[in-house]
Amino acid sequence: MENLKAASRRAPRPERRQAMSTATYEFCPSPLPVTRREFAGTSLQSTALAHTLRRTVRPFLDGWARYPELPWPTGVVDLFGYSLGPIRGTVRRPIRLPHCRAEWIRPPGALGDRAILYLHGGAFLCCGINSHRQMVSRISAESQASTLNVAYRMIPRNPIRAAVEDGVDGYRWLLSHGYTADRIVIAGDSAGGFLTFMVTLEALRQGLPRPAADVALSPLTDLDPVNKLAHPNADLCAVFPKRAVGALSRLIERLDTRGGHEPSTSPVDGSLASMPPALIQTGSQEMVYVDAELMSERLSQAGVPCELQVWERQVHVFQAAAGLLPEGTRAIREIGRFIRKATPVSTS
Repeated sequence: MENLKAASRRAPRPERRQAMSTATYEFCPSPLPVTRREFAGTSLQSTALAHTLRRTVRPFLDGWARYPELPWPTGVVDLFGYSLGPIRGTVRRPIRLPHCRAEWIRPPGALGDRAILYLHGGAFLCCGINSHRQMVSRISAESQASTLNVAYRMIPRNPIRAAVEDGVDGYRWLLSHGYTADRIVIAGDSAGGFLTFMVTLEALRQGLPRPAADVALSPLTDLDPVNKLAHPNADLCAVFPKRAVGALSRLIERLDTRGGHEPSTSPVDGSLASMPPALIQTGSQEMVYVDAELMSERLSQAGVPCELQVWERQVHVFQAAAGLLPEGTRAIREIGRFIRKATPVSTS
C-alpha cells in the first residue's frame, strides 16, 4: 500500500559537528513541503537478499573498516561487473573525458535529445562502469534517454573533489554534444548520489545552466557520521556496519585535507536554492536513510521541489537487483516516470 505524505517524519537528531563541512545551507522564505511516498511490502526475494548481504558483504566491510589503509583490491569489484551486461538492444561505446573514462549507453527507444549523466556508487573507492552497466541500461530504457556513465577518479588515489571535477566534465561533454540543460538529468547511487548533488552545485557555481533534475538512489549526503550512527538503522542496515561509516568519513577527510586543502562540503550543507527538482529513493532500514531524509528536508527548506520515496526494508541500492527483485523493477519504473516528466517531449 502506498501513502502520500506532505512532510517527512523524523526523530530529533543530535547536534551536528561542522568539521567535515565549510558551507552553510540556506532557508527559503517560502519552503516547500517534501513529497514523501512510502512503498510498503517486502518480497521473499528481497528478504533473501538482505539475509545474504548481512552474512557476506557486511562482515567484509567490517573487516575493511578495521584496516582501511591496507592495499585492498577494490578494482576487482568492477571486474566482476563484466558479467552484468546491459539489457538487450543497448548500444554502447567508450568515451574519453579529460581525466577519466566514460561509457555512452543508448537503449532501444531512446529519444535523441534526452540524456542522463550517471555517477556510480561504491563508497568513492570501488565499482565502476562494469558493475553498474546493467542497472544504468535499465534506467536509460525506462527514461527513454541515452546515458553517459562516468568512471570518475576515486579514493584513495584522488580526493573527492577530483570525482566532482570529472562529473562536471561529463556534464560539459553532454552540453557540447547538443544536449540542452533542460533535457539532462544528473543521477547516481550511494556515493554517486553524493556526487549527483555536488556536481550540480559545482556546475551552477561555474555558471553552467541548471540541469532538468537530480535523481539519487540511496544517497550519501552527509560526510559527518554522527546522525547515521545515532539512528536505529545503524543496527538494522544489512550492508553497512557502524565501524565502516566512521572509517570512511575519517579516510575521506584525511585525503581531502592533504596539502592544506579544505575538507569536502556535504550536499546537505550546500547553498541549495538554485538546485533543480529532485527524486530521492531509499530503503527504510538503510544506514543512509537519515541522509536521504535530511537532504529532502534541506531541499524543501530551500524551496526546491523534492520527492522522497521510502521503500520498506529494502537494502542499499536495491534497484541494482531489478529483474530479481520486484521492488527494484518498480523503483526503476518510478525513476523513468520522474525523468520523463522532468524532460517532457516538446510539442512545438
